[in-house]
Amino acid sequence: MEQSIRVEHNDLEKVINPFLYFVAFISRICFNHHKLLCYKKVKRVDMNNYFTIKQAAEIVEMTSETLRHYDRIGLVKPCHKDELSGYRYYSEQELVKLQTIELLKAMDLTLMDIKDILQQNDLSKVIEFLKQAEKRADDKIARLQYAKSKIKRAYLHYENKFHNGYSQSENYFVRNIEERVIMLSNKMESPTLKNLWDYHRHFYQQIETSLHSQFLFEDMAGMFTTEGITRLFAVCLKYPSLEGLTVLPEGDYLCANCTEENKNAVLQNLLKRAKMEYDVCPEFVLHNIIVTGILQWDYQIQLFIKKSTC
Repeated sequence: MEQSIRVEHNDLEKVINPFLYFVAFISRICFNHHKLLCYKKVKRVDMNNYFTIKQAAEIVEMTSETLRHYDRIGLVKPCHKDELSGYRYYSEQELVKLQTIELLKAMDLTLMDIKDILQQNDLSKVIEFLKQAEKRADDKIARLQYAKSKIKRAYLHYENKFHNGYSQSENYFVRNIEERVIMLSNKMESPTLKNLWDYHRHFYQQIETSLHSQFLFEDMAGMFTTEGITRLFAVCLKYPSLEGLTVLPEGDYLCANCTEENKNAVLQNLLKRAKMEYDVCPEFVLHNIIVTGILQWDYQIQLFIKKSTC
């Protein structure tokens, strides 16, 4: 009687449900046999479904050393290692993972961030992570498009100089310009490489966040000078009714093109011409900044001399 009471846990399973025990036993045998068969046949399966490090690197357009590095840090490990030769093999599943890593790297994600997302089991966290990655990708695309526009403007300018020649002589002319609404910078006084590169960001920072969508700025920069004070400005293409904006009147403007080196001399001559020929002492001076290269810019000085008549 005592012996029947002292029954081990595994033996108890046999007594309670011998059928389930039998099924489990047969399944275990089949599983072990399957592993043994797979191991013995790995050389044959290798040719069809597995890839060496060199083959995998060529397929995903990476270097073999990159794959070894991913293996060392636990990012992507080969699915099989031959015990005799020591060769490591990748399956199609690892190739897909490697290509996914390249896409995520293009979104400026670190390898550790990528490792976290590949190991993440919480689907909601994965979705949120990918949304953030998508936003970073959109921001990167916007920066590249902005850089592309600057480069295009530069090479068009150089093409024009190459085909038509370039003269820095002072050419005075009158332009009739429509009314413009501008926003003056609260601190920037002169153009620099730094502030011209992402020019409009500064002006959006002066606006309440809730009003950003109501503003749109022209792709240009300029300096506004009055009573001895100079501020950079942006031309508003779209804007709400708001205090603090400056209106430049429609009318005739006496203009001249100049460079950084001769702009002061050109301005003095332009002021004299405005006084002598038009009897005008302008209340303000505009320097429109004309980007002529990736690292260069010139100016067009504009002096208001006459209002348009209806």
